Amino acid sequence: MLLEYLQENYKANEPIFVSDIELPVTDTNLRQMFKVLCDSGQIVRYDTGIYYLKGKSRLKGGVSLSADVVARYKYISRNNKIDGYYSGFTFANQLGLTTQVPFVMEIVSNNASAKCREVNVKNQKIILRKPRTLITKENCDILQLLDLLKDFDNYVDDDMDMATKRLISYVKKLKLKRSEVDKYIDLYPERIYKIIYETRLYDAFA
Repeated sequence: MLLEYLQENYKANEPIFVSDIELPVTDTNLRQMFKVLCDSGQIVRYDTGIYYLKGKSRLKGGVSLSADVVARYKYISRNNKIDGYYSGFTFANQLGLTTQVPFVMEIVSNNASAKCREVNVKNQKIILRKPRTLITKENCDILQLLDLLKDFDNYVDDDMDMATKRLISYVKKLKLKRSEVDKYIDLYPERIYKIIYETRLYDAFA
């Protein structure tokens, strides 16, 4: 029963969180069912309460689930629900504002249990922060942008003009609205207004 459920609802190398499983069995029985499948090699245990279906690979032993993917599912998005976003140098690097490849991943998430703490997903260190307000599918892009702007100067390597162009291009691509920015901007330090003015970012908002 469990294997069929997993094969119908999960792709290979996709994190499976035991806490997400909805079957008419007790928690104790569910954990035992996972153990049986794991012992028989039909699924793979990644960490406590996290498993995955092994994908086909020419490599001996198959392809292992990556810590980055597990972190994204655990803290940012899974089951069509948005709970967080990348922040700090992690997000700045994704936008091309900095060439620095951060060793520590930075994430803001509803699933953070403290204002700021370091957690580990296998060999990946993560700085996990609580959001200033509840993150939803509707506001995650705005909150992520405002978090970036808060310390914008710290993330730019050399060329501020190029960084500003990348930022404006990103805002236009997502069609972020000025009215949405105004809704959340008061949650952030006042210096964020200075950054928006200097980068002329308000002109880029829809």
